[in-house]
Amino acid sequence: MILYNLFPLLAGPFSRWNEHLTRAAGMGFDWVFVNPIQQLGESHSLYSIADYFRFNPALLDPASAATPDEQVRQMTEQAHAAGLKVMIDLVINHCAMDSALTREHPEWFMREPDGHIANSSCVHNNERVVWKDLAQFNHQHTPDKEGLFRYCQNVVDNLLSLGFDGFRCDAAYQIPHHFWQRLIRETRQHHPHTCFVAETLGCTADQTRDTARAGFDYVFNSSKWWNYCDWWLIEQYNLTRETAGSISFPESHDTARLSEETNGNINAIKQRYLFSALYSAGVMMPMGFEFAMRKPLHVIHTTPADWQPDGTDLCPYIASVNAIKNNHPVFREESATNILPCNNPNILLMWKASVKHKDEALLILNKDVWSHQEFYTDHFRHFIQAGAPLRDVSPEYPLEYIHEPFHYALRPGQGIVLVTSRG
Repeated sequence: MILYNLFPLLAGPFSRWNEHLTRAAGMGFDWVFVNPIQQLGESHSLYSIADYFRFNPALLDPASAATPDEQVRQMTEQAHAAGLKVMIDLVINHCAMDSALTREHPEWFMREPDGHIANSSCVHNNERVVWKDLAQFNHQHTPDKEGLFRYCQNVVDNLLSLGFDGFRCDAAYQIPHHFWQRLIRETRQHHPHTCFVAETLGCTADQTRDTARAGFDYVFNSSKWWNYCDWWLIEQYNLTRETAGSISFPESHDTARLSEETNGNINAIKQRYLFSALYSAGVMMPMGFEFAMRKPLHVIHTTPADWQPDGTDLCPYIASVNAIKNNHPVFREESATNILPCNNPNILLMWKASVKHKDEALLILNKDVWSHQEFYTDHFRHFIQAGAPLRDVSPEYPLEYIHEPFHYALRPGQGIVLVTSRG
């Protein structure tokens, strides 16, 4: 799963999306992930949905004769014509506090001790974060579990009827396991190829694994925050990789732009995308990353006027990285993965081996995005099980022949991608 996150507020009306869909397909993405497009509550946050069956007026073309549903369907048809499947956020952990649902079905919501509807919240850095514009559904203890479930099922069925192929399930870990099991099972009875991805950021590896066991195809991993040194990422990966695939990302709509964090260091942007794409079975890249945009995506304030490429164009590089992922099965599954010792601490040496095929791979990555770093080995048999020759499939500066002993000065942030087969 190679996901391009098309951010609705940045893209504008559906009728303008085709250029972004075409560019995503041209870079080798096979899925587009779309944040919520439904009608919003008073806060105007994308994740504060007031009506699940109507659409955000900012995304509709007032000059179009097509109905809102038809405009959405035209967009998904354009994506499919470009060879892309379309995933949308499924936000059923909460709705807008001012949604009519809070009045029509008050029994569906959690309550504070004083009787008021509870806000949605999470724990971040050991502190409780509360969103006062969000009303928390009570999936676990509502007296009308069947009514709430059927409503959510109708939301899913409606989106599928508009051409969506899958769902990123927002705050999936906060909704009971049995709810997801049933929703996924019943959805696939009629739509067997529907993809379900769990948003589990902030969870422990055990919480992530337990959520994934409800039937999710993928979860999102935390490689964005890895420093290329500590062991926690590989430990998490090995705890969850046999339960579900995972999706890595270099930045997201919830984070700062990597270009801003690195003060526009293109080497750092390339480095992080290469690692993200090759680390796990899936990868997601948000809209604008390919042009090293610095202004963060915001669920309320972003507008199409923020789409301002400054001349930087990483599309060819991203296309090359995505091609590596597409062409080599070891990068398309949750492969056996390990970080190997290296005599230069500024070099990341990552080994991957397919358990479904006979592929093996080495990623030799310069952690230093400012300076050259030397890598040396007398023989690659120290790292690789296969006896077949290694091939360099790197996105930049590939070597025609791998000499041994091997001595190379990696450019700032450069990655060398070597593949072979166990025969």
